[in-house]
Amino acid sequence: MEIDRSAVKTHAKELIKTSNPKVLTASLIVMVLGALIALLSGRLVGINSQEALRYVQYLQDGNTEAAISVILEHTPSPGAQLVNLLLEALTIIVSLGFEIFLLNTLRGTSPELGNLLDGFSYWWKLLVMDFVIGLLIMLWSLLLIVPGIIAAYRYSMANYVLITHPDYGIMECIRESKRLTSGWKSTLFVLDLSFLGWSLLCAIPVIGWLLSVWVTPYRALTFLEYYEQISGYPVPAQDADSVSDL
Repeated sequence: MEIDRSAVKTHAKELIKTSNPKVLTASLIVMVLGALIALLSGRLVGINSQEALRYVQYLQDGNTEAAISVILEHTPSPGAQLVNLLLEALTIIVSLGFEIFLLNTLRGTSPELGNLLDGFSYWWKLLVMDFVIGLLIMLWSLLLIVPGIIAAYRYSMANYVLITHPDYGIMECIRESKRLTSGWKSTLFVLDLSFLGWSLLCAIPVIGWLLSVWVTPYRALTFLEYYEQISGYPVPAQDADSVSDL
């Protein structure tokens, strides 16, 4: 049982071209919002380039005390840290809204730009689930990097499950993602590798950011279509997880 990767990626590109509302419009909105949040976050809890150079210079000179003082001078206040956490939460919620928009586009179920705000309907469940998944991946990573990577793919469809089954609890979404990806994790890994070239291009300053406006929905639509196809298949036995429920 296989999925035609080339056909799925071609379909994703066609959806980007023909969608209404335009996928690229939604992507641009999300990318601009993300850039603004990153800029504000950097102002709140970051350190400017001049101070960073001072810090490095002190370390090179062996002046550890002065280097520590630079860090202490720029330690964000509790209020700034709280605002930064809220900004990070906003990024996660809007990202889910973007996935909802893309899934509606893929299914042809009346997508609209307002879908970008639909993530707020699941905000508490999404944020807790994101935390739990991050914790699980970290714990698996303690066993070496490969188990951590496998765990990342194991839970990669939890958001899609939440969108499709909003009545599911947090652990139900996580377990369903595990069930769906059983037998498909190596396929998803290869699919990720097929976007490696695009990822490298997106790392180029300025040009890469503009390119990301197209690459981000292209990759997301491809993975969403994999989810749609995988969720309709019986779970293969050869790659079944047998360690635990998680």
